[in-house]
Amino acid sequence: MANTPKLRIIPLGGVDEIGKNMTAFEYEDDILIVDCGSIFPKEDMLGIDLVIPDTTYLVSNRHRVKGYVFTHGHEDHIGATPYVLSQVPAPIYGTKLTLALIDLKLREHRVNGIPYHAVQPRDEVKIGQFTVKFIKVNHSISGACALAITCPAGTVVHSGDFKIDYTPVDGEVTDLSTLAAVGDKGVLCLMCESTNIERPGYTMSERKIGETFVNQFRNARGRVIVAMFSSNIHRLQQVIDSAIRFGRKVCFVGRSMVSVSRVAMQLGELVIPAGYTVELDDLDSYPDDELLILTTGSQGEPMSGLTRMAFSEHRKLQIKPSDKVIISATPIPGNEKFVSRVINQLYRCGAEVIYESMAEVHVSGHACQEEIKLMHTLVRPRYFIPIHGEYRMLWQHAELAETLGMERRNIVLPAAGQVIEMGSDSLSIAGTVPVGEVLVDGLGIGDVSNIVLRDRKHLSQDGLIIVAMAFDRTNGILVSGPDVISRGFVYVRENEDIIESTREVVRAIIASYDRIEGSDWPSIKNRIKDELHRFIYEKIKRNPMILPIIVDLG
Repeated sequence: MANTPKLRIIPLGGVDEIGKNMTAFEYEDDILIVDCGSIFPKEDMLGIDLVIPDTTYLVSNRHRVKGYVFTHGHEDHIGATPYVLSQVPAPIYGTKLTLALIDLKLREHRVNGIPYHAVQPRDEVKIGQFTVKFIKVNHSISGACALAITCPAGTVVHSGDFKIDYTPVDGEVTDLSTLAAVGDKGVLCLMCESTNIERPGYTMSERKIGETFVNQFRNARGRVIVAMFSSNIHRLQQVIDSAIRFGRKVCFVGRSMVSVSRVAMQLGELVIPAGYTVELDDLDSYPDDELLILTTGSQGEPMSGLTRMAFSEHRKLQIKPSDKVIISATPIPGNEKFVSRVINQLYRCGAEVIYESMAEVHVSGHACQEEIKLMHTLVRPRYFIPIHGEYRMLWQHAELAETLGMERRNIVLPAAGQVIEMGSDSLSIAGTVPVGEVLVDGLGIGDVSNIVLRDRKHLSQDGLIIVAMAFDRTNGILVSGPDVISRGFVYVRENEDIIESTREVVRAIIASYDRIEGSDWPSIKNRIKDELHRFIYEKIKRNPMILPIIVDLG
């Protein structure tokens, strides 16, 4: 064993943050990737659609990447697949629903030629020098698995996102016996999620909220509109079952809700009797008290179905006073303001609104402390790496591991890009690799830098002033302008004095030159920017972006 090469574990995302989960496992010349997720943009990332991990290291080592293994199909675990697989193609492995959701993304982005390998719990697959065993766990999506990843250096158990639900909707409980069997053989390292580490006790069963939905449908007099994550198939099934029990038809609204539900029905993961689905265009043919509308928007996303309904921006649906709106999700950290904004608007529309603080319409898909303790106790690892959480969560998870007998020197609080090297009798940090955030804006990937974001923020706060002029280069004179155009700064018709004063400042700058040559233009532009900045700030304490434009008339 002394001469056995070390296993290298490199978190590329998903540590010190919630989302963007991606980890590289490296043994000799082989690299195995676990998950490939995205994260919601932060509030100051104006105009950004998605944030994905920086895969510079993988791109430079693409010939060594033997495959991608996915724990489940949530966006924070598969959202980056079309962007990463187009640059670093390799076979992908996962359960049938996970692969079907990835396939939707790859088709949309026209990423072709990727081999798919569908697996079932307890299957083992050989990927380079790694053997990966898939272990059934409960989560808020079908097909979730923990992983036992084995190479000559030892076995790593990666928990994925999990909870231990003794009464799951699909009747398939977390495979504790297989986890225990893996632990009996010896586990080099446990990588365990930390999302709910701050919560004592156990996570409530998903089946529990089925009772809540029955009661909500029983008392509903108009349409019932439920906003939730489209990938939570088990909850979709419970909501639909409750609706059908009370004679309601089901309509799916929102791009992801429509596409995911269609895939889930094709795979048999979502079952709806014939005649109980309704297209959006046919809603007017049914009384309100016979309709269930399942929509996106549980996180208050600006372009989601629920948000557009609430603000009367949806082409077919608007909120009515007779509607009952149920938001079946907890706001992801950072989304609280967006969700509150939508809830307030729903109340303004007169709707009855039900959300988590009012009724049990959501349960977490993540393990609380007692379930996490059980994972540690069954696996009994030599080393431990907490993952999937902000730094305070990773820290508290490390402390919990210590209470279970883990020595602190055998615990690594990981940072993105750290190379964690381990063998049967050694654990160390062996350097770093490039990591960070790649911003996706429309079809642009990584072309929006911090400078661009700074400019967008500047424009959103203080607006823009354009100063346009035309020069006769032959005679060295100003022949047109300066014209001052305001966008997001002041309303011109009500602030003519400020606009005229701005023109006077520019005219004074131009008048200070006896003759203007083409070589003077850069210095003129800089003077206009500097002097206008000072003038406007002294005048009204604002700091707009200033863009001088000089047209050369030849």
